[in-house]
Amino acid sequence: MAKPEEPITIKKYANRRLYNTGTSTYVTLEDLAVMVKKGEDFIVHDAKTGEDITRSVLTQIIFEQENKEGQNLLPINFLRQLIRFYGDSMQMMVPRYLEVSIDSLTREQEKFRGQISQAFGMGGFGAIEDQVRRNMEMFERTFAMFAPFARAGTQPGEADKAAAKPAGEFDDLKRQMEEMQKRLDRLSDKDKT
Repeated sequence: MAKPEEPITIKKYANRRLYNTGTSTYVTLEDLAVMVKKGEDFIVHDAKTGEDITRSVLTQIIFEQENKEGQNLLPINFLRQLIRFYGDSMQMMVPRYLEVSIDSLTREQEKFRGQISQAFGMGGFGAIEDQVRRNMEMFERTFAMFAPFARAGTQPGEADKAAAKPAGEFDDLKRQMEEMQKRLDRLSDKDKT
């Protein structure tokens, strides 16, 4: 089935009901979650004001998924760190960083699935555990770029060494962050004089 060029429009009414204009039916947040999983693109508008509320509806879907038993994807430490970035000078970098990270994870998904199949074929979970451990280390290193001293027990310099290992797009993000930090330092110095 060919994907439509335009995203499907969903209207949200004051009674919180969601209406899919593509199928002319009412839908639930669960239905929208299925659409996302199928790769179907949609936008959500407030039926009264016309305001684009797609972000808040997607956030509601994540909230509902996180509240299902056994469905937790977002670790508590990640959520706390994410909250710390709101209002921080690094806030504008976080969305792009998260996009790059999730794109990288998505690209690696098929390779990871192949490794899982291979591990089951060989009768062991060692390869799966190693891959999970490597993925966690990668996320910890890249996240340390944003808050090198935030993790408990991390000494200054240790997180910097771990953050120095990212490659490709992460190096570019790190360079941009360093440039921004220099600019902030210069602005801070100007304010002091």
